[in-house]
Order: sequence, then structure tokens, then C-alpha cells
Amino acid sequence: MFPPFDTSLARSYCMKLISQIEAGNVILKQITRLSQERAENGLMIGALVCKEKVLFSVSGISRQLEVVHNLLDCDFEIVPPIVDDEKIADALSKNDAEIHRLTEIIKNQGNQGDSSLVQQRTALTTESLKSVFSLYKFTRFDRKSISLNSIIASHNGKLPPTGTGDCCAPRLLSYAFSHKYTPISMDEVFFGKNTKNRINLESYPPCDERCGFILPEILGVEILYRDEDIVVVNKPSMLLSVPGRTPDKQDCLVNRIRTIFPDCIEQPSVHRLDMETSGLMVYTLKEEPHRNLNKQFENKIVKKEYTALLDGVLAKADGNLAPKNNQKEGHIELKFRLDPDNRPHQVYDEEFGKLGITDWKLLNVETYTNPLTGIKKPATRMLYIPLTGRTHQLRLISADQHGFHLPIIGDTLYGTCNPGERLMLHCHYLSFVHPTTGKAMEFNLKADF
Repeated sequence: MFPPFDTSLARSYCMKLISQIEAGNVILKQITRLSQERAENGLMIGALVCKEKVLFSVSGISRQLEVVHNLLDCDFEIVPPIVDDEKIADALSKNDAEIHRLTEIIKNQGNQGDSSLVQQRTALTTESLKSVFSLYKFTRFDRKSISLNSIIASHNGKLPPTGTGDCCAPRLLSYAFSHKYTPISMDEVFFGKNTKNRINLESYPPCDERCGFILPEILGVEILYRDEDIVVVNKPSMLLSVPGRTPDKQDCLVNRIRTIFPDCIEQPSVHRLDMETSGLMVYTLKEEPHRNLNKQFENKIVKKEYTALLDGVLAKADGNLAPKNNQKEGHIELKFRLDPDNRPHQVYDEEFGKLGITDWKLLNVETYTNPLTGIKKPATRMLYIPLTGRTHQLRLISADQHGFHLPIIGDTLYGTCNPGERLMLHCHYLSFVHPTTGKAMEFNLKADF
């Protein structure tokens, strides 16, 4: 995953710590039983530089930093693991002997072994993994606690790999947020014998498999790109882009970004996505980039593309502009305006409405399965390319009688949202010119539906 903070300052502190380890002033204390196959394994050295102090940690639960002589020349703290090794060992002990017994039997049986034994072992290892994961809790950007189990639930129950939560990044960030520290730089440096995937003293970003699973929940936002001027994020469905007027609508991407990057300008937003829509968004951290990107949106330099899943088969739709004669792509122009008696709904109005222009392409007709109920129904996957930015433009051309008259699945305003569903609309492509460097920026993010 992309490093959520600048890495340069933190790397310098990682290298200082490593030099003190090599000098014997800081030791890597072994706190669990050392297995033969892992005796020479390296590990990640992590540093999180905060405005208040520097935090250090190491990956895994088997070793811990211990300062013998403090020559680090900074105000620092050593961050321990989220869960200590004894609790993890206790959680694993219930099934450990039986798993080893089944493993020996399966090994001796070879390729023609009893598949039911493999299934039994898989069930036991999954149970043990869940027991371990139930021990993990992190502190988020807003100082609230979040359990690994709740993060797993947000991933539709998908279990992450063993060791999730034991990397440096979630440990450091959780500790910083719990102590009200303000992060400004973070890096992880590999220390040890070179491997196929790691080189001694090289920096590496947080890993996709483990950190990518939990860091967006800890940070409150999934950062896809960041530099001194802009941040590109993946907005989740059901999170506001900007704050609303009432106190219950203050949790939004703007406020989360301002929490993570406290030096950010007061209004970093240059465009919006509906609360129910997911996908790519760009925010600015400084005034001049903000003015530049605003002009790019006004001059239609910014390009966006969306994936949508329509509730039914498009070929059977009866809207005024529904495709005929097996048409696979087209162009729609419709005028809509706000319905003041039914905010925030928009309505078709040929006389007073503002023109919304959209190119579309039919990608696939497929079966949609409700993740909660398991109910299946036909759906049409669409590519939408909006050439204007009208409110609810894509939702309206889909659902309104003057368009396709086939709403997007999960649309609470213009269609039906059944239990377990969400609005199946996702901005998967975003391109613009970097407001400072002038470089062409292009991002692709496949929909998760």
C-alpha cells in the first residue's frame, strides 16, 4: 500500500536506531522460543515521528527492543506489541496438539491421503486464527477503539493472514493515536540477512496483505497516493465527502483528512461523491493546489469513470432512452433539478433543469448475490463516463423514466435498497494534472462488487 505519511524523516531515525543496535547500545531481545528455521530471520524496524516524540517498534511478537545505553539523541518511546506473546500462545494452545497430530498423519499419507483430515485441520487452524484475532484492538484516528473482529466484519468476514496486527505500522499508529500524538513521518526498514523479497537496510511501505487490511480502518481513510500538495483516497460507501450542517453529519472524509494531516487547509475538497457512492477522490492540502484543481474541474480537464450495477437486465428496460436493437453503448443528455419539497431528490425538468451529459457502455449481464441473504438476481454491469457533474446524474439516468428506468442496485433514493445491499456505484478511474508539478496523474481502482 502507499505510505500514508512522508517517509524521509522517519527513515533517518530508523537508520539511527539500527546503528545503535549494531553498536550494542540497543538490543533485540528474544521474548519467545526461537525456532531453528527462523533463527536468522530479519525483521522490520519501524519509526513513527510525531510532533511530540519519536516512536520505535519492530515487527512480530518474538523480539522486542531494549535500550542498554541511550545514544539516540531524541525524545522517544518503544512501542510494544498490541497483544503479548503469552496471550497468543494461550489462544493457540487449545487446538495446537491436535493440529500437529493431524499434520503428521497427513504428511505420512502423501498425495493419496484422507481429504477429510485436511478439512479437520483447516477447521481447527481457522478456529485458532479467530481466537488470536479476537485479542486485537486498535486505537483509531478519532481516539476510538476498533477490534480486529469488527474490521474483519467490514471485509464481509474474510480472514486476513496470520500475523495481522503485528506489523510496525498499525502498532505505531494505534499507540500514537491512543496517546494523542500527531504523526508526521513513518517508515519501516528491513534489518537482517537479504531474502528474496527484502534487502537489508532498504525501506518498505506497509504491506498490502496485513497492513492494507487494517490501516484504512485505523486511519479512517484508504490513502492511494499522497505528497506535499494532494491526497488521493478511496472513499467507502456510506461516508460523507464533506461535512453536513448538523452535528451528526460531521464525520466525513474532509474532517478525517484534516485530523490525519493537521497542517491541511480548512477546505481541502475540490469535488464530491454521494455518501452512498464509493471510489476515487482527490483532496488538496494547500491553497494554491486547491485553486488549480478547482479550475481543472471547471474547465473539464479532470476525467472520471464509474462502474455501476443496474437492478435488472438493461435490454428489458422500458425507459425512454433504454437501448434498442441490442445497443451496447450510447450517449444520454437529460435535464434535472432539485425537488425542493423532497430534498435531496432530483427530478426531470426539461424547462428549468440543468443538463447532465453521460456516455455509457454495457459491460456485462451477470448474477448479483446479496451478501447478507444470498438471494440472487440478474444485473447489468455498466461503464458510465459523466461529461458534466450534476447532482445524482448517474443515478438519475439509470432510474428515471426519461432515461433507462432501471435503477442502480441499492439506491435508497431512486430504487430499492434491500438488507445487505449498498449503492453499486463506484468511481474507478480519475485523471487530472498535478497542480504543482504539471505531471499527468492517473488512477484506477477496480470496484469491489
